[in-house]
Amino acid sequence: MALVSLRDVSKTYPPSSRNGSPVTAIDHVSLDVEEGDVYGIIGYSGAGKSTLVRLVNSLETVTSGSIQVDGIEVSDLRERELQKLRLGIGMIFQQFNLFSSKSVWKNIAYPLEVARTPKAEIMARVEELLSFVGLTDKAKNYPEQLSGGQKQRVGIARALATSPRILLADEATSALDPETTQEVLALLKRVNEEFGVTIIVITHEMDVIQTLATKVAVMDGGRVVEQGDVFDVFSRPREASSKRFVSTVVRGIPSPTELAVLRERHEGRIVTLSFRDGNTSQGDVFLRLAQAGIAFELVYGGINDIRGQVFGHLTLALRGDPPTIDAALADLATTVEITDLGITGDETGV
Repeated sequence: MALVSLRDVSKTYPPSSRNGSPVTAIDHVSLDVEEGDVYGIIGYSGAGKSTLVRLVNSLETVTSGSIQVDGIEVSDLRERELQKLRLGIGMIFQQFNLFSSKSVWKNIAYPLEVARTPKAEIMARVEELLSFVGLTDKAKNYPEQLSGGQKQRVGIARALATSPRILLADEATSALDPETTQEVLALLKRVNEEFGVTIIVITHEMDVIQTLATKVAVMDGGRVVEQGDVFDVFSRPREASSKRFVSTVVRGIPSPTELAVLRERHEGRIVTLSFRDGNTSQGDVFLRLAQAGIAFELVYGGINDIRGQVFGHLTLALRGDPPTIDAALADLATTVEITDLGITGDETGV
C-alpha cells in the first residue's frame, strides 16, 4: 500500500464574483507516493501543485475523490484526528514561516510544545535536530540574525521535530541562491536517507527534481500530465509540458534556428547522438570515431547523470571520408540513437 494515495482528486473553488465561474485548481489527479520516495511535483505557476500538497495534510479539503495517508481516508477525519495526523506530516515553506519573536531553539521546540511533549524530551530532540542541521551555535539567535539558508535549515528542523514519516516541501529552495539551494537539497537528501522520511517536493525548478527526487509528476492546468521515475521522464518526456521543463536542464536536438547557426559556424556532417539507459558512454563514442579516422567537434548538447543513470544528447560535426562516416554511424546506431542533421560546408575537411 502506498504511504500517500490520491485517487481521482479534484479541488474546485467557488466563483469570486456573482457572475464568475468556479475555478478548478486540481482536476481528477491520481498518484501514489511510496514509503521512502522523494516524490517531486513540478509545474509552472498556476499549475495547481501547491494546492495539491495542501490537500495531503488537509489544509485544503477535497471537492471530490479520495486521499489516503497510510491507509486512512483524510476527508473522513474530524479536527482532533486531523491534528494527530498532521503530527506525522512535517512541512517547510518558501518563505520559511518562522516565528520572528522566538529564538531558533524555541522555533524548533514549538511543535513539540503544542503536542505537550515532556520538557526533557523536548530538550533532547531540539539539541539532536540543531546538531543535524548544523546550527548548534545559533540556538539563541533570532530569525532576523540568520541567512536565508540558515532560516530554511531551522524550518527543516522544526518540521522534523515530531518525527514525521512524511515531509512536504513547498518551493523550499525558491528564495535561495544556487549555492545555498544545493546545501538545502543535500540536507533534505540526508533527511530521506538517514531518517527514512518520505518527502513530497513541490517546485518549478527542474534542477531540484534532478538533484533530489526519485519520482516526478508533471502538472499543467490542474492535471498530472506525466509521471514516473525521474530518469524515465527526463530521458523520454512525452508531453509538451514535460519537454519544456526537461529542456531547461537538458539540451536536446537543435531546433531549426539553432541548427542554422551551427551550420554557419561548423563544417562537416552534423549529427545528434542520444544517450539513454547507459548503453554506451560519451568516451566510448569518441574513441570509436577517432579509431575510424573521423575528425569530430562537439558543437551542442550535454550529458546528465541522475542517480548514476546517464542520458543526454551530443551534437557533433563530423569530417572525413563519407563512406567511412556512414559506416561509423551505422556501427554507433547499435548502441545510441542517431539523428542525422545533414551536411554543411566541406564534409571532407579538405
